[in-house]
Amino acid sequence: MSRVGAYPHLRQDFAASLVVFLVALPLCVGVAVASGVPAELGLITGIVGGLVTGSMRGSSLQVSGPAAGLTVLVFEAVQTFGLPALGVIVLASGLLQLAMGALRLGRWFRAISVSVVEGMLAGIGLVLIAGQLYAAAGAKAPASGTEKMTGIPGLLAGALSSAEALASLAVAVSTIVLVVTWGRMPKRVRAVPGALAAVALATLVTLAFDLPVGTVQVQGLLDAVQIPPLSEFGGLATLSLLGTVAAFTLIASAESLFSAAAVDRLHDGPRTRYDKELMAQGAGNTVCGILGALPMTAVIVRSSANVRAGARTKASRVLHGVWLLLFAALFPSALALIPLPALAGILIHAGWKLIPLRPLVALWREHRGEALILVVTAVAIVTVNMFEGVLTGLALSVAKAAWDASHVRLEVVDTRDDLVRARLSGNATFLRLPKILDSLEALPKDRPVALDLSGLHHLDHACRTALENWAERHSASGTEPVRLTREDVVTASP
Repeated sequence: MSRVGAYPHLRQDFAASLVVFLVALPLCVGVAVASGVPAELGLITGIVGGLVTGSMRGSSLQVSGPAAGLTVLVFEAVQTFGLPALGVIVLASGLLQLAMGALRLGRWFRAISVSVVEGMLAGIGLVLIAGQLYAAAGAKAPASGTEKMTGIPGLLAGALSSAEALASLAVAVSTIVLVVTWGRMPKRVRAVPGALAAVALATLVTLAFDLPVGTVQVQGLLDAVQIPPLSEFGGLATLSLLGTVAAFTLIASAESLFSAAAVDRLHDGPRTRYDKELMAQGAGNTVCGILGALPMTAVIVRSSANVRAGARTKASRVLHGVWLLLFAALFPSALALIPLPALAGILIHAGWKLIPLRPLVALWREHRGEALILVVTAVAIVTVNMFEGVLTGLALSVAKAAWDASHVRLEVVDTRDDLVRARLSGNATFLRLPKILDSLEALPKDRPVALDLSGLHHLDHACRTALENWAERHSASGTEPVRLTREDVVTASP
C-alpha cells in the first residue's frame, strides 16, 4: 500500500497540527505561569496531551493540554502542599479518571444542553480575548475574568502613551488582519495555514525592525521534570489532599467531556466515545503526575482550532505534541524568535470564532429561554470560572426543562344546564400549582362544577392534595359536590 493510501489525510492533518502547535504554545506557557509553576511544566503537559492522550481512542479531533480552568486550583495546591506534591495529586486524579472510564461513567456527560455548550464556547472566547489583549500590549493580565474585562479601557489608554505597547499591539493587530484575510488569498498561497504564515511574517518583521516586543522564552525542559518522591505519597492519608484530588478529578473530567460535546458540534466526523475519552484523559494525567507536570484537560480552544484548520484524524493532535517536543527540547533558540503579541493575535482570533453571535440572534427570536441560558452561562464563566459557569448553565437547563414539562391547561365550558364543565390537561406539578388554583377559584362558586382530569399525564401529590382541598371548599358553599372524573382523586362530600 502506498503512503498516500495508508495516510489519506496526512496533508490536512500535518497543516492542522502546525496551527494547533501555534495555538497551544502560548497556552501551555501562560497557564503554567499563572499557576505559579515553571513554564516548562506546561509544555510537558502539552507534549503528553499530544503524544499520549492524542494517540488514544475517544475523541478523534479533541486536543488536550494544560487548561485555564484549573489554574486557580493548581496555584492553591502548590501554595498549600508544595510543588513536589503536585505530581502526587495529578497522578491520583489520573488513576481515578481511568477507573471512572472503566466503570462507564463518562456516558452521563452526553446529556448537555446545546445552549450550555454554546454558552461555554462564548464564555471561553470572551475570557480568551480579554486575557490575550493584555499579552498583545505586553502587559500582565489580571487573575479573574471580571478584572480582565474591566481593565481593558485602562490598558488601551495606557498603551497610547507607551512606544513599546504600541509596537506590540501593532504586531498583534497585523497578525489578526492577516489571519482574517488569508482566506481571500490565491489557492496556492492558502496551502500554507494562515496562522503559520502570520506568525512567520510577524517574526520576520520583528527581527528586521528590531521591535521592542516580548518573545517566547523556554529553557531546561528536561530539568523541569520532577518525579514526585515517595515521601509525598503519605499526604494521600490526609483529608485536605484527598479533597484536592477529588476536585481535580471532577473538574478535569467535566471540562474534558463538556469540551468533547462542544467539539462534536463543530465537525461531521465520528462522535466522541465518552468512556474511552475519559480513560484517555486519565492515562495522560497519570503520565503528567509521574513527570510532576500540570494536570491535563481537553482544551476547546486548541480543539476548535484543530477542527477549523481541516484536521481529519487524531494524527494532527499527535503531531502537535511532536512539534512542542522538538521545538521546546531541541530548538529553544528558535522559539525565542517568535513574538508573543503574534501568538496573542492568533488566540484573539480563535476566541472570536468561539462566540456564536448569529446563532444567539436566531435563538433569541425563537427560544428566548434557551438564549438566556446561553448568555448566563457565558457571563458566569467570565465572572467566576468555567466549571462553575457550566454548572450554572446546566442548573438553568434543568429548571427550564422542569418548568416546560409542568405545562398545564384549564379549559372551561359554561353550559346551559347550570353545570360548569372544566378540563385539566398536561402535567399538573407543584411548579404550576398557583396557576391551577387561581383558575379553579375563579369559577362561579354558586354553580356545580364537573372537573375532568383524564387529560393529565402526571398529577403530583401537591396538586392532588390542593385539588381535594379546593373541591371541599367549593362544596362547602352549598352547591353540589365537585364531580371529578379521575378515579385516583377523592371527591369531596356535600
